[in-house]
Amino acid sequence: MKETNLNKRSYVYAVKIIKFVESLPKSSTCKIIGNQLLRSGTSISANIIEAHSASSKKDFINFYNHSLKSANESKLWIALLKDTDKIKKEDSEVLIQETSELANMIASSILTLKGKRFEL
Repeated sequence: MKETNLNKRSYVYAVKIIKFVESLPKSSTCKIIGNQLLRSGTSISANIIEAHSASSKKDFINFYNHSLKSANESKLWIALLKDTDKIKKEDSEVLIQETSELANMIASSILTLKGKRFEL
């Protein structure tokens, strides 16, 4: 059930990222950072979906690791847009919160898959 929730949430997140990037100001900076965010933000869901076709547990975990890296990269691009005043602080906070929650879910799944689940 948790997997299904992660699949759905990451897909909904990718849709939000696409809409968000489409709404960015039409400057060269926003175009470049927006393209990077589009790649990393949609890659989260893509790697989670790919994991389900993995040929081994190691391969499955590897796809989740790529997904986690994409989530962390996405947080950087959103923060850059916020800190350069290209987007409203409120908009960035919502996206960063969702990105962080996805990253935490993915990281938790990786720890569980590796058998290293522990409380922080």
